Amino acid sequence: MTTAPRLTVKNLSTSFPTEDGLVRSVADVRFSIQPGKTTALVGESGSGKSVTSLTLMRLLPKTANAQVAGETAFATRDGRTVDLLKLPETDMRRLRGNELSMIFQEPMTSLNPVFTIGEQIAESVRLHKGLDRKAALAHALRMLELVEIPAASQRLYEYPHQLSGGMRQRVMIALAMACDPTLLIADEPTTALDVTIQAQILALMRRLQAETGMSILFITHNLGVVAHHADDVVVMYAGRVVEHAPVRPMFAAPEHPYTQGVLACLPGKAARAGQPRPKRLFAIRGQVSSPLAPPPGCAFEPRCDLAIDACRAAMPPLISTQADREARCIRVLEHVDLTGAATEVSELGAA
Repeated sequence: MTTAPRLTVKNLSTSFPTEDGLVRSVADVRFSIQPGKTTALVGESGSGKSVTSLTLMRLLPKTANAQVAGETAFATRDGRTVDLLKLPETDMRRLRGNELSMIFQEPMTSLNPVFTIGEQIAESVRLHKGLDRKAALAHALRMLELVEIPAASQRLYEYPHQLSGGMRQRVMIALAMACDPTLLIADEPTTALDVTIQAQILALMRRLQAETGMSILFITHNLGVVAHHADDVVVMYAGRVVEHAPVRPMFAAPEHPYTQGVLACLPGKAARAGQPRPKRLFAIRGQVSSPLAPPPGCAFEPRCDLAIDACRAAMPPLISTQADREARCIRVLEHVDLTGAATEVSELGAA
């Protein structure tokens, strides 16, 4: 039996007017997230990952005057399907922090420095669950214990600056999980942490997902994390989705030249089994085009060794190559391989 997606995004576009022209940060993005599954949104800095998440959460600053288009379908707890982009703000506030939560990149700037940890978690519970202050603080304590913060009863009355980076990130997870969300958006939640704490945080998120059945949109540029924790992967480049596939098939046989190049850049991962490792690390030549002056055709064309004249003529569509795979490349059906890179998921997960 096919399960309906928790979230479906169709043709999402976000643009920002500037003095130099219109900057299209996100263009024609589409993907879906299944209940209880993790979809990874992958791409280099500036590819539009965070703008996508903030657009879905309706948290873009009003001063940015963002122009948003597209549609979404979010399945709520009570069985309704709503468009997050068109909901009235009062209805969006009932969802945000309740059924739809987000872990932001930097907890020190996301947590309020003048309120205790307990008060910040309790505020969300009092708003969405209707608990009084005492019951909300008791719930906040349970959440701190759930995310395995040591001496949780003491941390409840401490301020963000009194905690380490790893504990602040655990507080952010507790805050996001306080109302049992059905969809959690995690925007690079482990970027500023050392590898030991990163592993603990990722294991914690995976355990909480198994216990609650929530869906996760995991935004990252760490391919090792993607290989180990994601079910599906959406690769973005210059604001567009260039490849979408289940995690194992994509790492075993990437189809878009950009994805192939990114995987080939990993040290020691570029050679196929039985072949000698290359002496030089592969690097994608050139740099991302300016969003104010994008190329007329494929955004990756100026950096692609497989580019032909047709690539410069028009933006290629997402082409379905298999039942559950898509790639934005007109040559993808030729089964071309830019680098000869095939990466084992098990190796990446341990990297």
